[in-house]
Amino acid sequence: MVSILPLCEKLPVRSFERGAVLLAEGETSGLLYVLIDGEVEILKGEFQINTVAEPGAIFGEISVLLGIPHMASVRAATPCRAYLVEGGAGFLQSNTQIAYELSKLLAQRLHGVTSYLVDLKRQYEDRDNHFAMIDEVLEALLQQQRHSFTPGSDRDSGV
Repeated sequence: MVSILPLCEKLPVRSFERGAVLLAEGETSGLLYVLIDGEVEILKGEFQINTVAEPGAIFGEISVLLGIPHMASVRAATPCRAYLVEGGAGFLQSNTQIAYELSKLLAQRLHGVTSYLVDLKRQYEDRDNHFAMIDEVLEALLQQQRHSFTPGSDRDSGV
């Protein structure tokens, strides 16, 4: 995602000290951040899902694109700087190159999740437990493109 940094140079830059929250889980901000330097951690509750230090990484995109609250918190693991995008949806609609790069990133993530689920299915297809649901999860990912899907819930997912 380093390739998008030059496209963001006119945006305001925010600096964050270690421990500062950029985006809070459960809130709807409409903000996007593009990491310039430093490292952030992605948290679901207090459980660390990932750390990210790649310049050009984008945060807040799922919330902005789907119009939902942030699914996780983004917190500075080290002092860091990021470009701030207010009104993220409008920004993505008017910046097609950034939207295209983001689309590629989201497609890579979906490919990774789908590949992982297929691998789990192969490993556990003979089991009669919660892993048996993998078929249904894969079907939901592939077929319910415009419907609401809440991982970990059978509500609204058709699973």
